[in-house]
Amino acid sequence: MNSTTTSAATAPAAVAPTTATATATVESDLQIAGDILAVQHLLQPAREHPTTVAEFVGLARSIAEDRASWEHLVQYDATTRWYHRLRTGPGYEVWLLSWVPGQGSGLHDHGASSGVLTVLEGELTEHTSRGRLTHRAGGQRVFAPGYAHEVVNDTLDGAVSLHVYFPGLTEMPMHSCSPADSESVPA
Repeated sequence: MNSTTTSAATAPAAVAPTTATATATVESDLQIAGDILAVQHLLQPAREHPTTVAEFVGLARSIAEDRASWEHLVQYDATTRWYHRLRTGPGYEVWLLSWVPGQGSGLHDHGASSGVLTVLEGELTEHTSRGRLTHRAGGQRVFAPGYAHEVVNDTLDGAVSLHVYFPGLTEMPMHSCSPADSESVPA
């Protein structure tokens, strides 16, 4: 027989599985660790207050959905925008505002604060250097520090909005030129 040819008699035999390896099962993480909901030390504690942008958006949505917590507070003032601080927490605050037809904020930013604007009732128009955006009830807008805009109630009906600022609003610098005015000026 040629030394480079392998016969069936000299080929390595296949190893038959033993009873131990044939019946062994692979355990899943759940089988090894147990039900995570039943093992209290593995659960993350629920946060009492939001800390991320997504959590602040969620806070605004949950307050918006809980009409009973805010609708009895709403007032309309024809001379100025009405506002009421609903809640504060470590590093944030929540404001409720009402807008009669024609009322606006003037062009401003929020200093070092980020924010979430949520329209609760009616419709508000936001003017920025990039253009105009209409926000209807349920609509939300998230903005970063230094974001400049003007918010106006351009409709014939009242509007209500919710504003979450983080960190809490300490300044609201006004800007001299309104984006609404600059939109009508040809470039």
